[in-house]
Amino acid sequence: MKKKNVDSNVWKLYLIKAVKSGMFSIPIIVLFFKENGLSMKEILLLQSLFSIVVISLELPTGRFADRVSRKISILIGGIMATIGYILYSLSYTFWGFLCAEAILGVGLSFVSGADSAMLYDTLLEREAESEYKKVQGKSDSVGMISEGVTSIIGGALALISLRFPLYWDAGLTFLMVPLALTLAEPKVHRAENAESVFVQTWKLLKFSLNDHKELKWLIFYSAIIGASTLTMVWFIQTYWVATNVPLKFFGVLWATLQFSAAFFSWRAHSIEKYLGRKKSLIMLIVFPVVGYFVLSTSLFIWLNVFMLLFYVTRGINNPVISDYINGLVSSEIRASILSVKNLIGRLVFSMVGPFVGWINDMISLQMALAISGSIFMVSGMIALFFMRKHKAL
Repeated sequence: MKKKNVDSNVWKLYLIKAVKSGMFSIPIIVLFFKENGLSMKEILLLQSLFSIVVISLELPTGRFADRVSRKISILIGGIMATIGYILYSLSYTFWGFLCAEAILGVGLSFVSGADSAMLYDTLLEREAESEYKKVQGKSDSVGMISEGVTSIIGGALALISLRFPLYWDAGLTFLMVPLALTLAEPKVHRAENAESVFVQTWKLLKFSLNDHKELKWLIFYSAIIGASTLTMVWFIQTYWVATNVPLKFFGVLWATLQFSAAFFSWRAHSIEKYLGRKKSLIMLIVFPVVGYFVLSTSLFIWLNVFMLLFYVTRGINNPVISDYINGLVSSEIRASILSVKNLIGRLVFSMVGPFVGWINDMISLQMALAISGSIFMVSGMIALFFMRKHKAL
C-alpha cells in the first residue's frame, strides 16, 4: 500500500466525521417528537432503545472492523445510517421512529470505533502516533463544527416544517458512502488466533473490564462523562421551551454550543498538557455536575449560558481519554476496545435516560436535572476513587 494513499486517510476521516456528525434536525428534534405525540419519557426511552441496539452490536462490529476491514465497516455504517434517516423522515409514530432508530443504531455501531482505530493506525504507519490526541481532537472539532453549521440551516428549515430537516439528514448521511470507498486500509498488526469470535470477544471483555484495572476505570469514567453530557442533550430543547426561547433561535443557539465544543476539542491536547492528566480528568466530571445543579435551581433564560459547561466537557472528553486508552492497547484490538468504551457509555445512558425522563413527566424538569446531577456526581466520584487507586490519574 502506498504511503501517500494512507496519508490521505486523515482528511478523508475528517470529512466522514463531518458527514456523520452533521444533523439538520438536531436543534428541533425534541419538538419534532412532541409534535408527533411523544412524551419526554418516550423520547428518552426511544434513545435508550437506540443505545441498546448499539450496545448489542458495538463489540461484534468492532471485531468485524479489526478482523475484516475498518473501511468496509465504515461503508456499511454509512449505508445503514442513510436508510435509517429515510425511514425517520417517513414515520409518524413511536414504533416507526423505533424502527428508524434501530437501523441508525446498526449504522452507528459499524462506524463507532472503526473510524478512531483507522485514524490511530494511519498515524502509527506514518510513525506519528504521538499526534493522535491532537488529530483526534481536530476530528471531533470538525464533527462539532459540522453539527453547528447544519443546526443553523436546520433551524431555518424547521420554520417551514419540523419534518423538513430530516430529508436533508438523509441526503447528507449518504455522502459517507463515496467517502468510505476512497479510504486506504492501514496495516493492522494481527496475531495468529484460531479461537472462535465468541471466545475472543469474551476474553476482550474480561481484559478490558476486569483484568486491566487502569483500562477498566478509564473506560467506566469515560462512560459516565459521556452519559452525563448525552443525557443533557435531550433536555436542552425542553429547557429552552420552559424559558421561552423563540423557535427561530434554536438553530443558532445549538450551533453556538457545538462551536464551543469544537473549539475545546481542537485545543484538547493543549488544555490537557497545561492542566496535566489528573486535573483534566477531574474537570470532566465537575463541569457537567455543576451545570446540572445550576440549571435545576430555576428556569431563567440567562441560565442557558451554563449549558456551555456540558459542551466544554464534550469537546475534551473523547480526544483525551481515547488517547489514554489507545496508549494501553495493541493495534489488533484497538477498534474493539474503543467500541467497549462506547458500549459502556451507551449502557449508562440507557439506564439513566428513561428514568430522568419519567421524573420530568411526573414531577418537573428541574427535579429531573437535579437527580441527573446527583447520579453523575456520585458515580463520577466512585470512578475517580478507583482510578486513583489503580494509578489511572
